[in-house]
Amino acid sequence: MDQVKIGRFIAERRKSAGLTQMQLAEKLGITDRAVSKWETGKSMPDSSVMLELCEILGITVNDLLSGEEVSMENYNEQSEKNLLEAIKQKEQADKRLLKFEVVMMIISSVFLLTMLAVGTLLARMQVQSWLCFVIIGIGIVQFLVAALFAVKIEQVAGYYECAKCGHRYVPSYAAVNMAMHMGRTRYLKCPHCHQSSWQKKVIEKEIQK
Repeated sequence: MDQVKIGRFIAERRKSAGLTQMQLAEKLGITDRAVSKWETGKSMPDSSVMLELCEILGITVNDLLSGEEVSMENYNEQSEKNLLEAIKQKEQADKRLLKFEVVMMIISSVFLLTMLAVGTLLARMQVQSWLCFVIIGIGIVQFLVAALFAVKIEQVAGYYECAKCGHRYVPSYAAVNMAMHMGRTRYLKCPHCHQSSWQKKVIEKEIQK
């Protein structure tokens, strides 16, 4: 999707409706800074306000995502293109999230090992024991927080594929957090066939043929 083109389209429709950025923002319950970012192509409207935005501007979601008013003759074709583009962007965002998860856990692990080494060294130097416990505790706490955040990233980024029926889905955070795992492969119960299996993490919603 061309965010700059979409931004210009939003600005044109806003002006045609006789609204300032502040007035449009007030109708949507957001800041005028957010509207400004849309119109300059720096960000896209969130899905939570997209329908209301389209109603105010007198356009369809398909028009908005296309950055122009779509004729009825090309409506279905453009809808399909917008849907495919949205899917592609989600897959790219999921890949970035999973890469960030790896980097975050590497940094967190290094920090934990550093805190353990410092705490142990201070203990050998007979520094006050409470200080050693605090330093080691900080390392452990930040690692646990990072681990919980990493599980959340793994849950929402991409899908899990059932080894029994091939169904791809997003499980709950609790299910992912409590499941046995080997890397990103987790032992989960499929909501489709209701069987448990070792399910791998995939990016695409549909199985690629």
